[in-house]
Amino acid sequence: MDEREIINSEEINSQTNLQEEYLKSLDELEEGHVVEGNIIQVTEETVFVDIGYKSEGKIPMLEFDSPPKIGDTVNVVLVKKESRDGQIIVSKRKYDEKEFWKNLKKAYQDKVPVDAKVLKDVKGGFEVLLGYSVKAFVPISKIDAGKAEEPSEYIDNTYKFYIDRLYSDKKINIVLNRKAFLVEELARKKEEFFNNAKVGDTVEGTVKSIASFGAFIDLGGFDGLLHINDMSWGHVAKPKDYVKKGQKVTLKLINLDRENNKINLSLKHFTENPWDSFADKYSAGTVVKGKVTKLTDFGAFIELEEGIEGMAHISEFSWVQKINHPKELFSVGDEVECMILSYDIQQGRISLGIKQLLENPWDTIQNQYPEGMQLERKILKVTNAGAFIELEEGITGFLHIDDMSWTKKVKNAFSVLKPNETINVVVLHVDTQNRRIRLGVKQLSDNPWDVLAKSFTRGSLIEGEISGKTDFGIFVKVQGEIEGLINKSNISDKYNEELDAEMNKYNVGDKIKAVITEINSKKKKLSLSIKEYKKSAERAEISKYIQSEEDSPMATLGDFMKQSEKQDR
Repeated sequence: MDEREIINSEEINSQTNLQEEYLKSLDELEEGHVVEGNIIQVTEETVFVDIGYKSEGKIPMLEFDSPPKIGDTVNVVLVKKESRDGQIIVSKRKYDEKEFWKNLKKAYQDKVPVDAKVLKDVKGGFEVLLGYSVKAFVPISKIDAGKAEEPSEYIDNTYKFYIDRLYSDKKINIVLNRKAFLVEELARKKEEFFNNAKVGDTVEGTVKSIASFGAFIDLGGFDGLLHINDMSWGHVAKPKDYVKKGQKVTLKLINLDRENNKINLSLKHFTENPWDSFADKYSAGTVVKGKVTKLTDFGAFIELEEGIEGMAHISEFSWVQKINHPKELFSVGDEVECMILSYDIQQGRISLGIKQLLENPWDTIQNQYPEGMQLERKILKVTNAGAFIELEEGITGFLHIDDMSWTKKVKNAFSVLKPNETINVVVLHVDTQNRRIRLGVKQLSDNPWDVLAKSFTRGSLIEGEISGKTDFGIFVKVQGEIEGLINKSNISDKYNEELDAEMNKYNVGDKIKAVITEINSKKKKLSLSIKEYKKSAERAEISKYIQSEEDSPMATLGDFMKQSEKQDR
């Protein structure tokens, strides 16, 4: 054979081998397998794919997310090697569905989030679409990190979910969980924020909700607090005056508390703190004007300028007037004049006074109510110990029970005095330092004890009326309503039963005479004796008899004694 024949023979053998290899590879292709093809032609409706078979596969353009290009590779499922018209049938959609389930299983096993669209709300939750007509269920408690207030707001939205359940025994049953994803994502974002942010940074967020104490700001899935005190250096009555729900805001980061998971934000820190220049404008004793911003039971808050607010305690409203609540004098928004009493720049506190701009009546009270001055005034209040007497508005004096009577022991002021009654009193003492005025009633008249002590001495005879009897003696009321005591032993010289019989001779209301055995005006003590009176009477009679018998020498002492016994009977 010549050289040309040898070459032709080799070419024939080579072509034969290639054809055999090709037919062998075609035999290896099985229906349902995934094969890779090259795009060789693209029309508006169809994409032609060469998978190395005797004919090209056709794929509807609808199976592509976007139109492919000639030369691109694409994975498809070989549906049928040859149709009736001799064409192979391939499907990109079937391949995509296989990949979809493959990825879904992997996401479930590896706990990777998947995307799903909420279709509608159903009993107990929501129906969602994962793709390729595969639907899943989301319990209402798992659709959000918080409580789902309005289910309709989730419809037609696409979210990321974790797969809680993928299969059941009888059929495909997929349950998704968005809450777990959100909680995890929130923790990740918050951790990232705490790691990267620092106090003083400027951050942006959206007003999520507003409360009476401030506003919660969404910083990207987690919240920071804009407290009412950090909205302005001045007084803030309503947070809604500074931020609105849904509003995008730029704020200063003023506190990061990783331990308690707290983030504090501020609006006011974009401007200068007015307290930094407070000492340049104000000092203790300065008279200022301000606006009432708040009233409490204990005082009024007054704003001197934006960011500078002080408090006037209710005790600093008036020198004398008793004020039960600041609203009796002021209303929120009133312009008032006051005095700076003290301040603490570090604490941001100012103590204000209003009465300091008025004359203090206690400075001249002694001139107005000198000691010894007699007044007729109204009883304001009665207590066990005495009564408060109103001298003028805001000025009261106190009448103690010890100053009500010289002779009567008053145990309870309620027994003799009533509120709103008028009474005559005398000023006893004025204490300007402690703002107290002591009043008296008994001092309007002379002390009967002093009068009695001047009129009578020990051994004097006095008349009175029996006011009471006890086992130990008899009480006798004498002039000036003073009570004296005749001790049992001072009634008679007789003893035991005879002495008791002597006491029984006397009754309450009887008029009697007795001798003063002790009188002490300071101790208010008066002791009397009937026994001494009788002895004194006897001595007087004897003296009288002896003197009369000087003209009749026949009389004897025995005659006198008999006469005395008759008188005693």
